Amino acid sequence: MIFGKEKELKSQIISIGKKLADLRLVTATAGNLSARLNEDTILITATGTSLGGLKEDDIIKADITKEETRARLSTEFPLHRLIYQSFPAQTVIHCHPPLINGYFAVYAELKTLTFESKLYLGNVPVVPQETPSITKPQAVIEALKTNNLVVIKNHGVVAMADEFKKGLDLIGTLEEAVKVAATARLFDKGALDGLDAALKEDLTRKTDMYPMFSREHIQAIVELVNHDEFIAKKGQEMGLTLKLAIKIDGDNRIYKFNFEKGRITALEFDEDAPFIICAPADVWEMVFLGKLDPFVATTQGKMKLKGDLGKLSRWYVPFSRLFELFKAVKIK
Repeated sequence: MIFGKEKELKSQIISIGKKLADLRLVTATAGNLSARLNEDTILITATGTSLGGLKEDDIIKADITKEETRARLSTEFPLHRLIYQSFPAQTVIHCHPPLINGYFAVYAELKTLTFESKLYLGNVPVVPQETPSITKPQAVIEALKTNNLVVIKNHGVVAMADEFKKGLDLIGTLEEAVKVAATARLFDKGALDGLDAALKEDLTRKTDMYPMFSREHIQAIVELVNHDEFIAKKGQEMGLTLKLAIKIDGDNRIYKFNFEKGRITALEFDEDAPFIICAPADVWEMVFLGKLDPFVATTQGKMKLKGDLGKLSRWYVPFSRLFELFKAVKIK
């Protein structure tokens, strides 16, 4: 008999497998699911099983501290194993959605046309794939550092989360974004060309290099923001007036930006702000290098926000430009 957490997790895996099949995100015996049972053990769907009709016997235990090769263990176990070793994820979904596969067989990146897609998906990384199973899981791990959802070109997607629903929501949102992009091209073949050009233009200006999160680094960002015509215009139009602080976890340094209609009128050094964004140093490094969108990092839990994300997203457009300027200031 199976009791407690193991039985509950098996029930969740069976349920999410059926949802994936119902949504036409998996077919036949493609894809696999796993969940963390404890620090060293996961439950993973066996090879050759249909995710839409799983039984408890189709879900097996595997030790992530070992390189196992026993019968019925999925060929994708090395990927699942490395994800759980590298992240505090509790669930992993790997499936082969047809529209996502078709889109990324043609396009190298997601052209997001809705604010929801931009907020929850951002720039979805695409990892090249040359074999029917994933033989270079480390490339997927590097991509997962920037986004909880990764496309494996010509193969499928991988989503990690602290619960299955969040992973499924990411995959469903990407499938919907692809539908929107395809529909837009039916109306206008050039609909996907030049998106976000206004946000990304004129970011080639040269600046000095600074130690990350030094006062000089943040001050250089402030100067760019206050001389940026796009932020000035949108700040006036949208009434961008608020206090936003940024902080590294476990570090005493904190910087508070006082915005008044798009212009930073003061740079202060305290936590008295309605919005505070904090994250580990390695996450901030990816933000400043342009590898991670802070909005997406917040919705996916890589960064923590004190304050109402819904209110902050009111100024999504000027803040998106702000985050583009972050990477224009080079860090050492």
